[in-house]
Amino acid sequence: MKNLQFNASPRADFGKKEAKNIRKTGDIPCVLYGGEEVVHFTINQKDCASLVFTPEIFSVELTIDGKKYMSILKDAQFHPVTDQPLHLDFYQIFEEKPIVMEVPVKLSGLAEGVKAGGKLSQELRKLKVKGFYKNIPESLTIDVSKLGLGKTMQVGSLSFDNLEIVTAKQAIVCAVKLTRVARGLAAAAAKEASKK
Repeated sequence: MKNLQFNASPRADFGKKEAKNIRKTGDIPCVLYGGEEVVHFTINQKDCASLVFTPEIFSVELTIDGKKYMSILKDAQFHPVTDQPLHLDFYQIFEEKPIVMEVPVKLSGLAEGVKAGGKLSQELRKLKVKGFYKNIPESLTIDVSKLGLGKTMQVGSLSFDNLEIVTAKQAIVCAVKLTRVARGLAAAAAKEASKK
């Protein structure tokens, strides 16, 4: 997992009016949970664009008032019209304590079903996993080369080293769907077989 570092400023005043004033200065109100205490702070909006506008995942080292905290971004609220971040929730992480987070899924290989004329469809873009943050990869690569025509791959059939998958086992990760071409080829093959 890649790491980002931010210098943040502690925040003492709360409420909607104060949050609005913070945003006017180009900062975002943030909260850090998961540690001994809840920490309220602000981050510069331009600084955190690389964190909030990407499908990638990062561990985030926050320096607040000279104190360092390791964290992950747990939640982000955006303005419905401008898409500007309005509020960020961070979760403090520790080396000896496992965390649950969503990791992007990447499919690799050419599925057998695609060779037979089917179309590969990715149903899940992320999987929720549990593990120590140092073991959590930037993405989970899944080999689909053995996936046949009309077949699906469920979460329950997957496993990754040092990680526990939290996503429901029956959830479908990807499928090779029948296309008109594939149906035509299958019908032609069946017709041919019946002649013999």
